Amino acid sequence: TVWREGGQHQGLGLRVAVCDGAKKRGVPSPRRKQFLLLFRVLETFRRPGKPRLVWIRTNWEREMNCSKVAMRVCGPVLGRRMMASTRAKVAVTSQRALVKEMNELTLLGKSVNELEKIAEDVLGEKKFRGKQIYQHLVRGVEHIDDMTSLSKDFRSRLKDEGYVVGRSRVHSKKVSKDGTTKLLLELSDGQIVECVGIPVDDANKDRLTVCVSSQVGCAMACTFCATGKMGFSRDLTAGEIVDQVFHIQECFEGQRVSNIVYMGMGEPMMNLSNVVASEQFLNKGLAVGARHITISTVGVPNTIRRLAEHKLQIILAISLHAPNQKLREELIPTAKAYPLHEIMKDCVHYFNETGRRISFEYILIADKNDSLDDAKELAELLQSHGNEMMQSHVNLIPWNAIDDSDFKRPSRNRVMAFMRALKRAGVNSVSVRRARGSEEGAACGQLRNNLKKTELQKKLSVS
Repeated sequence: TVWREGGQHQGLGLRVAVCDGAKKRGVPSPRRKQFLLLFRVLETFRRPGKPRLVWIRTNWEREMNCSKVAMRVCGPVLGRRMMASTRAKVAVTSQRALVKEMNELTLLGKSVNELEKIAEDVLGEKKFRGKQIYQHLVRGVEHIDDMTSLSKDFRSRLKDEGYVVGRSRVHSKKVSKDGTTKLLLELSDGQIVECVGIPVDDANKDRLTVCVSSQVGCAMACTFCATGKMGFSRDLTAGEIVDQVFHIQECFEGQRVSNIVYMGMGEPMMNLSNVVASEQFLNKGLAVGARHITISTVGVPNTIRRLAEHKLQIILAISLHAPNQKLREELIPTAKAYPLHEIMKDCVHYFNETGRRISFEYILIADKNDSLDDAKELAELLQSHGNEMMQSHVNLIPWNAIDDSDFKRPSRNRVMAFMRALKRAGVNSVSVRRARGSEEGAACGQLRNNLKKTELQKKLSVS
């Protein structure tokens, strides 16, 4: 009845028909979601026979929950699987919808053109009001009321339309002996994300690098990375990425950020639109040079070519970590979907399109990928794809220890031997990354939200 009244007979889609029909019959919102789950079960496992449908209808009227109905219709095993799969899909869809809505209503991270469009089309103001908003945003204002050059009436209308600046709250802060600072930021929906500020005094020139996250968690599940072990929650908006830079800058008492690396939590290429939008804001708004911004990726099919279309002057860093496909699949399970030779072909294309050399990240794990043979094979991999790849930079990263891992960090002698082997094979641009903030879990590969784990341990100790 709900389906028919919602317009199913008019050819409307399942979701629209069910939700509209449920609304007409006065079904409360949480109940509508259950209706939708049930109809998806029926659509997937549709079986002929009126008795089953009668049983579903009568038991639904008795307030039986959706999972029981699914298991009765489909059988216990298929019913449980179907409900788990459907709920997962609904969760992913709702998270994407949440991020999209947050993006639309968050001012931070938007370009001047986008803000001018909001001022003119949404609020009926002159275009220059958008530029005024932008000027306040690049100064790091936290609330709309702090935009004092705007009239009180205009600020009120911005808030009435649901717009917010989009600044998060600092949940906690850790500072290591070398000055590296890790912040845990609490987002508007209660999610926690981490970012790191790395100060460097290089040749009497102060530099401040910010390592930003692009997602809450990560779906790539790299075996050597702490973030990969915590699972994926959602993408970050462009404003939430930019906000991390503001918080680090404020921690260092206004010291100007000189470098930004997208190497925190998450896979930037899985959130490419928001990553590019945030890069544009940081480059044009905060005047961080594009060549001082690095976007890192473990490799997601088609995204390197999509990034090349933007013609950005950033540094693209490929997280390689293995000289061959077999070993790479052991370390990075998702590598099966994106073979090594395809990544290298896309890297050559990126170089030809942008003129920017690639940086290859290589985490060295003792007795896993750090032998001299591995170094030779890595050099051969680069050579096999022409001079474009031989001009690339290789950044060696000794593995940083994380919980729940049997990997070991290689000795310094082993690391230096690997670097010398690469240079002998013709790879001239090689460096070894120095670990910063490892004692506070702020080094490369160590970012992981242990907050929930800590809270659970406290509850267990109390009980």
